[in-house]
Amino acid sequence: MFQQSALGTSTAFGGPRTTASNPKGFEVVSPPEDSISSLAFSPAALQQNFLVAGSWDNNVRCWEVEQTGKTIPKSMQNMEGPVLDVCWTDDGTKVMMASCDNKVKCWDLASNQTVQVAQHDAPIKTCHWIKSPSYSCLMTGSWDKTLKFWDIRSANPIMTINLPERCYGAAVDYPMAVVITAARNLIVYQLEGKPQEFNRGETNLKYQHRCVAIMRDKKNSPIGYAVGSVEGRVAVQYVNPAQPSDNFTFKCHRVNCANNSYQEIYAVNDIAFHPVHNTVATVGSDGTYSFWDKDSRIKLGSSEQQEQSITRCCFNHSGQIFAYAVSYDWSKGHEYYNPQKRNSIFLHPCYEEMKPRSKSSS
Repeated sequence: MFQQSALGTSTAFGGPRTTASNPKGFEVVSPPEDSISSLAFSPAALQQNFLVAGSWDNNVRCWEVEQTGKTIPKSMQNMEGPVLDVCWTDDGTKVMMASCDNKVKCWDLASNQTVQVAQHDAPIKTCHWIKSPSYSCLMTGSWDKTLKFWDIRSANPIMTINLPERCYGAAVDYPMAVVITAARNLIVYQLEGKPQEFNRGETNLKYQHRCVAIMRDKKNSPIGYAVGSVEGRVAVQYVNPAQPSDNFTFKCHRVNCANNSYQEIYAVNDIAFHPVHNTVATVGSDGTYSFWDKDSRIKLGSSEQQEQSITRCCFNHSGQIFAYAVSYDWSKGHEYYNPQKRNSIFLHPCYEEMKPRSKSSS
């Protein structure tokens, strides 16, 4: 059981950096038994680091991450269907779990109990906790083509917004939310006062959007977003660009083949912005992660190729740790699924690697 007294005060992530003998990082013990759909580190309210992961095995697991990189399993909760997303409340006391059973449950970590707090008519793809100066609520996006906002003390949503298509992903950084749907729709919402549509975003991406993340300026205010597609390409978009050239796309997660005569193209599965440096990480179906300086428009580095896809990634609140999940993402179909290959989560010390190469202004 997760014990409240286990919350420590250390935030450093020490121990050896990744080396030739430890190229992947620190492996998380007792990983999920099926594909990993979601990862989230505890918020800054908890000075110690905890990591939760949702999986297609219907479970959400929680680990404590020690300074050495060692992970300690704390507890696990079960849903009635595959878990598609997880998120923390801002105070770090609860975790929300969104599932294919059309429900979101709230996991109270101190009591280790769960209670249902949201309901849709189809699987729930995303859940995000919104903390504003005037309210706190849960935002859920579903394949039933709705976005709902919940006071988790009430059985009915505070508000329901109809989407043009099934929700495929979302990002929240108050006062901004960005939602991507099937048919390449992208909607930006402003959350101040009452959530409402701000605009319909357009990108130069020609194929299905797969993931989205919000970026900040040097004053730590949200100013735009990055969207990844199945075509191995990312679009960086500003809400109010100073000039049109500020918005751009770049290629990633592509593998040169046959003496560079052609490229194999892989989906961008997840995007995460570094909480301090505002640089960005991408992970893909090619089994690699890459770090990018969006302002200088250069690649900071990339990993060796894993045996399976990298499905999700996230940074801890101080930006010291990069977590990434290695599991099959079904991008090549059922015939490439190998049950003998295990699912893994790795923790990579990243603070220095993620520093921008120049002092370009946002």
